[in-house]
Amino acid sequence: MAEQPRILVVEDDLSILTGVAMNLRYEGYEVLQAQDGRDGLQKALDEQPDLLILDVMLPRLNGFEVLRELRGRGLTIPVVILSAKGQELDKITGLNLGADDYVVKPFGLQELLARVKAVLRRQQRETATVTFGDVVVDLRARSVTRHGKPVDLTAQELKVVLHFASHPGRTFSRDELLAAVWGYGYEGTARTVDNFISQLRTKLEPDSDAPRYLVTVRGQGYRLDVS
Repeated sequence: MAEQPRILVVEDDLSILTGVAMNLRYEGYEVLQAQDGRDGLQKALDEQPDLLILDVMLPRLNGFEVLRELRGRGLTIPVVILSAKGQELDKITGLNLGADDYVVKPFGLQELLARVKAVLRRQQRETATVTFGDVVVDLRARSVTRHGKPVDLTAQELKVVLHFASHPGRTFSRDELLAAVWGYGYEGTARTVDNFISQLRTKLEPDSDAPRYLVTVRGQGYRLDVS
């Protein structure tokens, strides 16, 4: 059976959060929950859900701040905004920050579910696999194979590979990788990233001493080349 999409709902109103989560689970989705912006951001970074339903008026960090932070770190998780702020300017703000849809409160649950399905369909039509050399990364299945066989990766190594594969050709600094993969507020060092890149090169590169795909961009960071 195919793995069901995971949806993170960030909403401070417990009655709305409970109702939305219950209906999503009834539709077969796996649901994660958070009631403030900072916790929601952390879970989005740590769990890498397939879709984020995000309220705007949240404690600690508002929804627009969460969305700005996610997009600034290069995360392309689809986002459906929920907001009582229905003015055109608010919608434009959300969409310009990278939201995929904007639902105004009060809303019908069936409408929200239909919009969620539409956003997920659009996401699924995009490239689901990334190939470099003899390695295939399946973004939806969250798996990595080499020569057709599964690669033995730790959970954190898998997160690093998936992040690079979601943004092929883009250079990430060590700080950006720490924030996006290890999570908001993680206090690791650049050496942490270097060690993981070294481990991944051993597992994925034809010659780990002369990497062709996970390349170092001098003075900037690392990049996944798939050409």
